[in-house]
Amino acid sequence: MNEINKKSAKILVFSTDKISDPAIDMAGLLKLHYPPTVYTITVPCSSGIKPSWILYAYEKGFDGVFIAADGSDCVYGESCIEKTGKLVGKAHELMKERAIDPARLRMAAICSVCSESFVKQIRSFNEYLLKSLPA
Repeated sequence: MNEINKKSAKILVFSTDKISDPAIDMAGLLKLHYPPTVYTITVPCSSGIKPSWILYAYEKGFDGVFIAADGSDCVYGESCIEKTGKLVGKAHELMKERAIDPARLRMAAICSVCSESFVKQIRSFNEYLLKSLPA
């Protein structure tokens, strides 16, 4: 890790435009602080994320990937959380095959008003990554 990353892990967040993005935006408006090395990519539904995208993030130097899933609030269908869970399982299998710690991928349902929950999740993930990754 470089000097900046000693305090903050580089985390890629997949968030959804209708559900988790508003919570992340609100975290900024409320000045709830989380690591500055968090990057977000907006997707319509968390179940549309491809395991290959997650692996690509690690190839490009991300320390962790966090999926801010829609949960039961998904506007695209009730099976969203189940589909997202399956893709995370597939990603974990691929990560193990490549000797990447599966704990470097986390998923949590983040609703549109869950700003504090999002920040708590990211801070906890950051702490885990900093402790578990080589310096």
